[in-house]
Amino acid sequence: MRNAPLMSLADIAESVRYGYTASASDTEIGPKFLRITDIVPPQIDWNTVPYCEIDEKNFVKFSLAPGDLVIARTGATVGYAKLIRNNDETSVFASYLVRVRVDPDKADPGYVGRVVESDVYKRFVLSHISGSAQPNANAKTLSSFKLPIPERHVQIRIASILSTYDDLIENNRRRIQLLEQSAQLLYKEWFVRLRFPKHEHVTITDGVPEEWVTKPLSALCTDIRKSIHPKALSPDVPYIGLEHIPRHSITLDSWGKAAEVDSNKFRFSKGDILFGKIRPYFHKVGFTLVDGITSSDAIVIRPAEDRLYFYVLSLLASNEFVALASKTVREGSKMPRADWKFLLKSEFKVPSMSLLDFFNETMNPICNQLRTLALHNRKLAHSRNLLLPRLMNGEISV
Repeated sequence: MRNAPLMSLADIAESVRYGYTASASDTEIGPKFLRITDIVPPQIDWNTVPYCEIDEKNFVKFSLAPGDLVIARTGATVGYAKLIRNNDETSVFASYLVRVRVDPDKADPGYVGRVVESDVYKRFVLSHISGSAQPNANAKTLSSFKLPIPERHVQIRIASILSTYDDLIENNRRRIQLLEQSAQLLYKEWFVRLRFPKHEHVTITDGVPEEWVTKPLSALCTDIRKSIHPKALSPDVPYIGLEHIPRHSITLDSWGKAAEVDSNKFRFSKGDILFGKIRPYFHKVGFTLVDGITSSDAIVIRPAEDRLYFYVLSLLASNEFVALASKTVREGSKMPRADWKFLLKSEFKVPSMSLLDFFNETMNPICNQLRTLALHNRKLAHSRNLLLPRLMNGEISV
């Protein structure tokens, strides 16, 4: 590896192409339409990637195949990349992405992909970007990154070693999905369908069970607005922007660093709930795993008392609440925003204290497991990223 030739992505690429200029479809017709926001999380969640209606000619031109690399070329996520794997879905890619199709006769796509997915590549891109208000990198810059190209069997071996970490991460991700689904179903069964334990013995009047009360959201939680400039913090303090908040997942396991942003942000504490108020129909709601800062496009929410924590989290992440926030958006100059003042005045059914305690006893171990799995995945990803440079420069023999 120490004497392996350095080659740029352009040198080993069969093609380098900008993405398809179109909008996602509301239907389930056509291939999946991969966008920047879909490649920022640790893994692509194909369940949340929309579809795109596209003709055959453009599908051939912009389709993604196993071994392709898709790279974000603009915005706060410039340099984020994903390798398209064998089990990924049929898809095309959006205009703010660049596709690098590696020539398999020149390099192993799996090896190249894992290098480009790493922090090594992100650091290269960040050192070459241009644009003051909106960071940008063109295809020429993105494909000028050089990496060692050892003998084929060494490339394949490195990819295999790193894929072991990927497999463990994916297994944990699936467990997280199952746990979140069980939590969502529990909330819906008890508090939407009102099929809570012993519900058959409870009188319901005007849709409200006895011993339950109706309260405005403002009585259940408050929004925290502690503004701070990132330069006043350590550069490694976690930063969660809207791009880091996954859709339809309450486990906020992805974040950047304070050093990557330069305008005032809101502070949050471990366990606080973040609600993405820009285009709330994107369903970006979850609980934090660490202390940090977040974009002003997210609302930092803290329940009024500990006893209400899991109920408030489940309420805010429910399809019903997100639908309400989406129907009452205020049209901003660029994009619709949730009307938080209206939502705070909206009333919701709050269960009896005994049922609330039972719900907490059920939800607490679920959320603890979500936190454990998510942090374990971050450790696995960190170990993989530390291992990659050592494999590339020959410190560790393969």
